Amino acid sequence: MATTAEQIKQLRELTGAGVLDAKRTLEEHQGDFDKALAVLKEKGLKRAEKKAERATRQGLVETYVHAGGLIGVMVEVNCETDFVARNEAFKELAHNLALQIAAQSPKFVSQNDIPAEVLSEQQRIYAEAAKAEGKSDAIVEKIVQGKLASWIKESCLLSQSFIRDDSQTIHALVQATIMKFGENIVVRRFARFALGE
Repeated sequence: MATTAEQIKQLRELTGAGVLDAKRTLEEHQGDFDKALAVLKEKGLKRAEKKAERATRQGLVETYVHAGGLIGVMVEVNCETDFVARNEAFKELAHNLALQIAAQSPKFVSQNDIPAEVLSEQQRIYAEAAKAEGKSDAIVEKIVQGKLASWIKESCLLSQSFIRDDSQTIHALVQATIMKFGENIVVRRFARFALGE
């Protein structure tokens, strides 16, 4: 099956791959767009992982006020260069993150940011509740692990499903932007304010 310029353009938009890489990958998979997309995304994720240690000293602070001034969000998103920080796609990422924080009210950026004592307290609460229901120790442990995993997913911004496309997480959204620009991007911190809280 022949590759078309439209397929190459779509692959580039979805993965940030170069023209030749997109064309070569399509040809290697006999024009199968879905297979080429999967391969290019995997390559992009590997490249993004390699960039994770690079310094991010540029970026922007995005603000968002919702519901007639009842909820406000500030989020700091960092990147490596001011060229990327001024790019519309980077600004859109920061705006989407602010919307996500306003809508889903995460408590932490990632699981790594959760203090050990907070995790311990959550485990204790879930264990006590399961024991109060008369569950055995083996079952209590499984219940605690399941509830803790669910709590982490809800509490950590990067683990949450993206409100505009629940087929991807916020982490995947950030990774896609890293692949697009070819440089490290980090959600540094955020604050969410709700009137009366």
